[in-house]
Amino acid sequence: MNQNLNSKKVIVRVDYNVPINSEGIITDDTRIVKSLPTIDNLIAQGAKIVLMSHLGRPLKELKEDGTINKIKFSLEVVAKRLRELVQTKVYFASDCGGPESEKLISQLQNGEIVLLENTRFVKGEEKGDVAWAESLSKLGEFYINDAFGAAHREHATTATIARFFDKDHKGFGLLMDAELKNSDRILNNPERPLTAITGGAKVSDKIALLENLIDKCDNIIIGGGMAYTFFAAQGIGIGKSLCESDKLELANSILQKAKEKSVQIYLPIDSVSADKFDNGANIIVTTSKDVDDNMMGLDIGPKTIELFKKVILESKTIVWNGPMGVFEMSNFSNGTQQIALTIADATKNHGAFSLIGGGDSVAAINKFDLSDSVSFVSTGGGAMLELLEGKELPGVVAINN
Repeated sequence: MNQNLNSKKVIVRVDYNVPINSEGIITDDTRIVKSLPTIDNLIAQGAKIVLMSHLGRPLKELKEDGTINKIKFSLEVVAKRLRELVQTKVYFASDCGGPESEKLISQLQNGEIVLLENTRFVKGEEKGDVAWAESLSKLGEFYINDAFGAAHREHATTATIARFFDKDHKGFGLLMDAELKNSDRILNNPERPLTAITGGAKVSDKIALLENLIDKCDNIIIGGGMAYTFFAAQGIGIGKSLCESDKLELANSILQKAKEKSVQIYLPIDSVSADKFDNGANIIVTTSKDVDDNMMGLDIGPKTIELFKKVILESKTIVWNGPMGVFEMSNFSNGTQQIALTIADATKNHGAFSLIGGGDSVAAINKFDLSDSVSFVSTGGGAMLELLEGKELPGVVAINN
């Protein structure tokens, strides 16, 4: 939007779905920090800023007496953190669009902020309630969606509300804009070779992703637990490794489709295997794809790491979604760490564009302190995954239409 926003009330849907511990302390404020460029820009323009966000699923985790657990789900602690991060007054409305919200918004001075209580305290949020969305739309003259992490939800404050603003009075925030532009570099205009790295536990979680990426990629690297379903489909011994036996035919069809499209799929050639799912388990490194009958593969092995490294370093565009093993356990984190370091190396020293999308991949990048060494780290796990699957996001469609 290019309009003059001075003195205008601007509703901004942010994603403050941050982790809060049992003592009510935010343990990771990344999503709050990522919203600051948009907020600071609006402050500089003299806008009156109305922030909306959800936090968790409060209506599905009610206390024993049937009331909302406000210690766990109230955004008041987020308002406190925001006050520490911005150079302006931040007010908190303990209702969401009710009388207190209206009063605080009416008293806002230019450049000041009011954060409304958790949108999911209201049943109409997740139902995309039209009447409630319309009432919320009257709180501001402009609507900005900067909540990429919630853009795949057809909810009242992420999609429905946008339909009450014309195209000159709604738009994307700086974070949402960056998310969409960077994903577009993967989906529509990649410098080649384009390599997708996928991991995680289950093939079923990544079916649509793999099928869409086959039409776009030059290489697909598959690690994590999902790799063993592909091995089982080919008759390779996987021992006690994770396997979705009802997805064997699907795995073979993915391999066949990749072959027909001349897309190279890389699977592990050795594994770090254990006799149980435990960091203190007995460990062996297999010398081939086969896993012993009484063992389970929990990480990629050294030969696989070298193979995957070579592919990554020869790539010009890289997208990573899913870890290579059980990286939460130190004895099975090396594969994921080495892939993360190699992506950083390809980015910083070989000119590759790298996008990290998905909760576990982002957690891994942050765990190994490499977020500043890759091109872009997405804030939206489910949203980025759906975008890479080729789906339209309701929160994006509502702004564009």
